[in-house]
Amino acid sequence: MAFLPISKQDMEERGLYYLDFIFVTGDAYIDHPSFGTAILSRLLESKGYTVGIIAQPNIHNDDDFTRLGRPKLGFLVNAGAIDSMVAHYTVSKKLRHDDAYTPGNVHGKRPDRAVTVYTKILKRLYPDSFVCIGGLEASLRRFAHYDYWKDTVMPSVLIDSGADILSFGMGENSTVEVANCLKHKKFPKDVRGICYVSDTPDIKDAVILPSFEEVLRDKTAYANATREQFENQDEVSGKPLVQQHGDKYVVQNRPAVTLTQEQLDAVYKLPFERYYHPVYEKDGGVPAIQEVEFTVNQNRGCFGACNFCAIAFHQGRRVVSRSVDSVVEEATLLTKSPHFKGYIHDIGGPTANFTAPSCDKQLKCGMCKGKKCLAPTPCKQLKVNHKKYVEMLRRVRQIDKVKKVFVRSGIRYDYAVLDSDRTFIKELVTHHISGQLRVAPEHCSNKVLDMMGKPHIETYEKFIELFEKENQKSGKNQYAVPYLMSSHPGSTLKDAVDLAVYLKKHKIFPKQVQDFYPTPGTVSTCMFYTGLDPYTMKEVYVPRSTEEKAMQRALLQFFIPENKELCIKALKKANRYDLVGYGKNCLVTPIRNKRYGEEKWTTNKGKQRKNAKRK
Repeated sequence: MAFLPISKQDMEERGLYYLDFIFVTGDAYIDHPSFGTAILSRLLESKGYTVGIIAQPNIHNDDDFTRLGRPKLGFLVNAGAIDSMVAHYTVSKKLRHDDAYTPGNVHGKRPDRAVTVYTKILKRLYPDSFVCIGGLEASLRRFAHYDYWKDTVMPSVLIDSGADILSFGMGENSTVEVANCLKHKKFPKDVRGICYVSDTPDIKDAVILPSFEEVLRDKTAYANATREQFENQDEVSGKPLVQQHGDKYVVQNRPAVTLTQEQLDAVYKLPFERYYHPVYEKDGGVPAIQEVEFTVNQNRGCFGACNFCAIAFHQGRRVVSRSVDSVVEEATLLTKSPHFKGYIHDIGGPTANFTAPSCDKQLKCGMCKGKKCLAPTPCKQLKVNHKKYVEMLRRVRQIDKVKKVFVRSGIRYDYAVLDSDRTFIKELVTHHISGQLRVAPEHCSNKVLDMMGKPHIETYEKFIELFEKENQKSGKNQYAVPYLMSSHPGSTLKDAVDLAVYLKKHKIFPKQVQDFYPTPGTVSTCMFYTGLDPYTMKEVYVPRSTEEKAMQRALLQFFIPENKELCIKALKKANRYDLVGYGKNCLVTPIRNKRYGEEKWTTNKGKQRKNAKRK
């Protein structure tokens, strides 16, 4: 095995005078199946195409973009494994100082909106070359979308970048079809899983979305467009979509057909080096490899479809899982690495304990529109079974040299509690946790959870009860650590206070809290921008001000001394003076005033009264 060419010297050593395709990516080159660039480049190679990689090119001169020459068939462009804007900025829009996908963990090796920047440079240098954009950044921006960083609606990235086509979702099938079309000098207009620009909206069976100009000026139109986009992402029931941009039309073909189990097995059997390119050693390597080097991805897709998550819009809601033999074969291969120390860090995916589509009806009719499989209550058609996943874990545990197999991907605890066979929970607790299990209740307010598309808090409590019972049986002292989110659309200051009270009651003291991040391609981002639920068109409260967001976040970490002042301010604003004081039910103690001593806040017939006690 060998890494794919990254220089002319590499090409010459292989006897190559040109390449069929060149990937241009915002990540360092890591030849590992956790990265889309690695999967698609190896897949094209297996189909007989020659492929090269330009990773993190310097945009301030043209040398990096021209070092492999002009490809015979085309450029394939992506921003990397994560969105370039998310890679650069925190939710408060502050610049990050590191980048795990860059050698040496340094910041600034990829530009903002990398897909657009790279494509424009390529089109300037090679005007007649074919450019296909893809990956997460392009996929989630395929239509007019709200841009949190500019606080405005932006056109499709296909229009902005000037690319020839956009590949959305998981791109194996569509990429190979596109390659075959280009090989025969045919524009890949009819390939499923791609978007292109047309001069006409006359597309058979297409749903016409509100235009870019409409969604820019009308938030109701934006919400309607979002709903139509999500309701047509199913490979069975989804229709083509068309959205006008000026005198052009962005056309989305039907989604690509999900890989079969056999096809997915074949993808993970491709000859990956499973490490970053050695050229990065001098810079200290690429930190991102540490999280994935000894992980095994066993599935794709997620029918959980949380509103704040982009997986439903990118990977889709249909789950496909690898065979047990394929997973065991890859895990066995990992044990032969010189870096292996006996630990498989994860066997999972978007949701670790999903191994099959949610129901038989989905396979024939597609996913139900406007409904979720698990929230707020599980669908009666839902099929619940952990037997295949348990078998995977058991067989990997038995591999020679494997000391421990962890499950670090998120599990759907609401799915786990529905299984009348408790074997999975028992084995998870007994064998696959390193002291802590991370689960994601996100909130305690059922009203907020409905906006998130999450199950109600009672389901989480039931899981915790089962988890603790199995802990006691196994004689272990392990903890479930909850992921929590502040300032999600629908969450008022009162809801944040209720969550803080819930956390104190259950002795939960989260070290990390995630502020809601309005990234493209989610239902929650639509709510944030429009103030509407796109499925009901009802108004949704949205915490927008920096002050309120800070107060909601502080309340979830009320026990941190630095948060005391913000918490008191939030409690006063929420008219919850009873939670400031020295009682066991209080959240925070009063703030000491240098002149008047301690201030205690009470209520008097619903009105604020300040009692100051002099020293």
